[in-house]
Amino acid sequence: MNTQAAPSAPPAPLPGRLNREFLTMQRMVEIWCRDKHGGDVRHHGPCADCSDFLEYAHRRLEKCPYGEDKPTCAKCPIHCYKRAQRELARDIMRYAGPRMTLRHPWLSLMHLVDKVRKVEHPMALRRRNAGRDD
Repeated sequence: MNTQAAPSAPPAPLPGRLNREFLTMQRMVEIWCRDKHGGDVRHHGPCADCSDFLEYAHRRLEKCPYGEDKPTCAKCPIHCYKRAQRELARDIMRYAGPRMTLRHPWLSLMHLVDKVRKVEHPMALRRRNAGRDD
């Protein structure tokens, strides 16, 4: 069974949009953890497993090659999550997404706006920019 995680230091803030995306994931994980693991997320934070997942998500956002131009994960041509974490993220989003609309309407709206964002694969962008330098 999942145990409550000891409150840990919050991760370093990410720049701009990435920080909002992490906050959205954090809120989704809180909904998931409270409903699926029965934790007192408001006072103790998510359980150890969910905290580990959030740390992983934060590390992936820190290393995102798109930076602030990052699309939503579903629209991203690069799959940077390992298979197990990608499956967990999909389950969390599928469960918490509809609940986010009522609990965190602004984050939900901004996530929908971000879904419209179109991006090129970084390698294609790099090749196109290299052609301009000639």
